[in-house]
Amino acid sequence: MTGRKHAGAEAQDPPRRRYPRRPDLSQSRILDAAVAEFAANGLSGARVEAIAERAEINKRMIYQYFGNKQLLYQAVIEKVYCDIWEAEAALSLDQLPPRDALIALVTFVWTYYRDHPEFITLLNSENQLKAVYFRKSRVIREGAANSRPLVDEIVRRGEAEGTFRVGIDPIQLGLTITSVCYYYFTNQATSSIVYGQRMMTRQALETRLAFNIQTILAIVAP
Repeated sequence: MTGRKHAGAEAQDPPRRRYPRRPDLSQSRILDAAVAEFAANGLSGARVEAIAERAEINKRMIYQYFGNKQLLYQAVIEKVYCDIWEAEAALSLDQLPPRDALIALVTFVWTYYRDHPEFITLLNSENQLKAVYFRKSRVIREGAANSRPLVDEIVRRGEAEGTFRVGIDPIQLGLTITSVCYYYFTNQATSSIVYGQRMMTRQALETRLAFNIQTILAIVAP
């Protein structure tokens, strides 16, 4: 035996690379894998080897694209925030009456947190790190600046047409919207014991969303 395969065997072999070598696709795959790894293990516990394995990619490519684990983590933080801001912008809330826009925003925040637990986990991690990677990121600063006027615009339109009371602080309202959604999901395990009911059933989630909407509308009511 020479060790060389005959033509028939070669024809049956699977291709050596499962995915095409395109930097944009490779980076996207790395980021998706890194989101899962950092959400599961945090910055200190995440392993580049595990990310490479999740992405089915050579570990050297991670360093080639992102430099080191810390820079990859920052890219992950930027990705998850850009994703939520992009989804938020797609709501086109400026096309809705103020009351409907506010309901749509509360529903969006609630649904996004429910469907993207990795976002909440990574947000918790970054707060534990005192937002060090937030501060370093121009992408985060620019995205936040673009997103920040959203609640203010809804509030001002509602005040102008008499739907909302005058003098609402849009920052406080925005914080309240995120808080009533965020707390429920971050504390659902302990809350289920404290209140003696399962917090993540369909009925429980629908009941809580309805209450959140009712609460926010009561805050802005004339």
